[in-house]
Order: sequence, then C-alpha cells, then structure tokens
Amino acid sequence: MRAPKIGPPGILRRARPPMTPTPRYPGLPDLGRFWTVANMLSLSRVALIGPIAWLIYRGGPIGPMFGLIGLAIATDWFDGRVARWSNSVSEWGKVLDATADKLAAAAVTVALLVRPEEAGPSLPLWFVALAVSRDVLLAAGGVVQSRRLGRFTSSLWSGKVAVSALATTVLAALLAAPSGVMEALIGLTAAVLAYSIVKYAIRFRAILRYGADALAEDGNTLRPEHRVVGRE
Repeated sequence: MRAPKIGPPGILRRARPPMTPTPRYPGLPDLGRFWTVANMLSLSRVALIGPIAWLIYRGGPIGPMFGLIGLAIATDWFDGRVARWSNSVSEWGKVLDATADKLAAAAVTVALLVRPEEAGPSLPLWFVALAVSRDVLLAAGGVVQSRRLGRFTSSLWSGKVAVSALATTVLAALLAAPSGVMEALIGLTAAVLAYSIVKYAIRFRAILRYGADALAEDGNTLRPEHRVVGRE
C-alpha cells in the first residue's frame, strides 16, 4: 500500500490514484489504391449524374435520358465485379460507390421535385427531404462509425430495400405513372426509408458503445443482444 504524501506541517495528502488511459479508437482505415479501373467506373457514374438530372428536369428526351440511366446502372453493376476480378478491392472503392449512389439519389429526387409540371409527375418536398436527409445522416454516421471500427461496414438489408423502393418510385415518375400509383409508391417508400433510418441508428449506437464486439461474425450485422434499443 502506497504511503500518503506529506504536505505542509500537520497535513497529510493522499496519493492520487493511477490515471486510467483514455481508450483510443482505431481511426479511419487505409483507403488503399485510388487509381484503379473499378474506381474509375464509380467516378464515371458521378460524371453522369449532372446530365441525367438535367434531362429529368426537362422531361427528356426519353431516349438519351434512359440511355444515360442504363449506363449509370451498368457502371454500378460492374465496378464491384471488376474490383474482384482484378484483385483491386479497396476501401476507396467502397467510399466512391456509396458516394456515387447517394449523390445520384439526391440529384434525381431534387430534379423530380423542381421540374415544371409539363415535364411530368413530380415528387413532394417532404418525400425528397426525407430521402436526402437519410443519405446525409448515413454518410455522416458512417464516418464516425468507421473511426470507431477502423474499417467501413456494408449496407444493411433494410437499406438495400429502401434504395430499391426509391428507384421504383423514381422510375414510376419518369414513366408518368397514374397519380394513385404514385401516391401508393411514395407512401410505401417513405415508410421503408424511415424504417431503414431506425435500423441504421440502432447499429450506429451499438457500435459506438461496444465497437466491433457489437457485430456478428459477418462483421456487418449486429449480434442478437444488440438488435433492440435498451437491451444491454
């Protein structure tokens, strides 16, 4: 037992307990190589966003608009496969792919919000705000989460369903679907978007509190005991 230190006459001072080191988070991961064929495909998708959004705003021409949309979808399909085929999978690829998808969703939905009535059906402001704010929250939370883990995580199944629902709603608007169909799709997609926000928030909270210990063996989904808010 450590003896107390002697201060001024008649006064004893207790020794300070040893300092507990502040835990360090791993920090952002090494992003790896940037200039790869797969990453260039992701960047080409970013370059296509502006022309696609402009054609959507103007309401066509339909041929070039869907041609560019098809090209963007093709780059999204090929970039990951090219990375695996060429053994050039990197964290940069994950960042660029997710960024391109979020920028495309924001640009397309905003174009459908502000385009003139004669260009075709539009999307309501509250719906576009929900879709864009969701992506902003996921991007910001992903950076914080990655610093905690030292790596990036993949999308949850709820997020993939939400993106698919949003794409279906956008396609229906581009094809001038009847108002009843559009209202049903907008309502359904909004519910799925909101649900995905809740699921990502639960994972975010668990990772901040427990780090990698909160994740299952796949390194992406939560362990059962962390899937409900309030359960420790």
